[in-house]
Amino acid sequence: MTQSSSVDVLICGAGASGLTLGIELARRGVRFRLIEKQPVPFQGSRGKGIQPRTLEIFDDIGVVDRMAAIGGPYPLVRHHAADGSSHDALAIAEAAATPAEPYGTPLMLPQFLTEGVLRDRLVELGGRVEFGHTLAGFTQAAEGVTATIAGPNGEETVCARYLIAADGGRSFIRRTLEIGFPGKELGVRAIVADVNLSGLERDAWHRFGDGDMQRQIALCPLAGTDLFQIQAPIPLEGEVDLSVAGLQAFVLERTGRHDLRVEQVHWASAYSMSARLADHYRVGDVFLVGDAAHVHPPTGGQGLNTSTQDAYNLGWKLAAVLGGAPAALLDTYEEERRPIAAGMLGLATRMLDALKQGSMRRTRETQQLDLGYAGSSLAVDAPALDDATVVAGDRAPDAPLRGAGGQPVRLFDLLRGPHWTLLGVGADRTRLPSRANVHMHMIGEGHELRDDGGHFQAAYGLPAGAWVLIRPDGYIGAIADAAHTDALLAYMALNSSAAA
Repeated sequence: MTQSSSVDVLICGAGASGLTLGIELARRGVRFRLIEKQPVPFQGSRGKGIQPRTLEIFDDIGVVDRMAAIGGPYPLVRHHAADGSSHDALAIAEAAATPAEPYGTPLMLPQFLTEGVLRDRLVELGGRVEFGHTLAGFTQAAEGVTATIAGPNGEETVCARYLIAADGGRSFIRRTLEIGFPGKELGVRAIVADVNLSGLERDAWHRFGDGDMQRQIALCPLAGTDLFQIQAPIPLEGEVDLSVAGLQAFVLERTGRHDLRVEQVHWASAYSMSARLADHYRVGDVFLVGDAAHVHPPTGGQGLNTSTQDAYNLGWKLAAVLGGAPAALLDTYEEERRPIAAGMLGLATRMLDALKQGSMRRTRETQQLDLGYAGSSLAVDAPALDDATVVAGDRAPDAPLRGAGGQPVRLFDLLRGPHWTLLGVGADRTRLPSRANVHMHMIGEGHELRDDGGHFQAAYGLPAGAWVLIRPDGYIGAIADAAHTDALLAYMALNSSAAA
């Protein structure tokens, strides 16, 4: 039986990017549906690292503490030599949290737990995932997209203003649109498996055979579970036995340890590594996010994080345009996100080369805190301020402040939510009128917020009288001095609406 319905946004794919986009739309009151062709949630740990910038996003949407409570830090890497000796080393360069960067190091949390937290948050906001629903086809017209969805009760027609491809590296939507997906196979095939394993300490990420692609194997205790994740390169051709017996024999062959026992396999996969980037992220009213737009090798933990940030960038822009902002705002999604993915693909590929030599180590460049949109058409400096620590397009740093009533105030607490934030630094509040969906805060002596510790000034470096406008996704949209508030007003008129 064919039914018909309409929504503002139809999201296809309920991985991390689809769930994040659903949350972003739900907290802005946008009508959407989120469908997933699989009948049940994904149960594997293909991605297990949440980078500091993504932790800031999860802070904003209200789930970071839940994730931290069930996840944990990355353990030391224990390198096991053929003679039975071992030595420990840091897997990730240590970085303490700072006032500007409250999350210093990545969190380990298996993908299925990350997605579970996001699904719970989506339900709290009034949304849900429709499992067992497949996009069978779609057409575009001037007024949007008409999609055919096959579900447990038959086919239905859905009319959506926008269609989002969050349907993975083999994206049906991308292929239907005939968007090129150039890149290359990286000459590495590997297994990843989540298993119950006995005989190995859970205080370290165990590695055997480093530097030898025929012998390498990594056994990592998965935070938040009693599982180990097995990762290892395998021959490019041939069948792979991913059963308990098959993986037991594989672990014995690679480690030489008869005391290690694979007791149960919860999830396992064999795959070939590739690096690919879509030629375009948009065709008409259809947008690609996550793996549909880019696929990465797992080295460096960039795939899930880049995908989540795609959705975080697109979500507020969709809501803004649906709420009355100019449609051209949506053009900035590809402008901002595609170069980021290209850079992360290059990083992950270089780290794979290092892994082949047994020398891979994750440093600050994997944390995505330094990525931004300084060259974006949404970044306006009016004018460029020589002594400023930040420029438009940068990630907005955090800073501890103090309210005039004496209470501590964290800048990220002021940013949290779907609104824009306008900060005046010792400025005249009356110079700028209040505006819907723009929260204004004044910093300085005699104002509502005080920078007693100098942390805000250290992070931003703005002169007295300056204004900084922070986008809903935590990036600086515009900076203006006291003489250029007209440029700031013009920016807000173009890019922020009551539904942004």
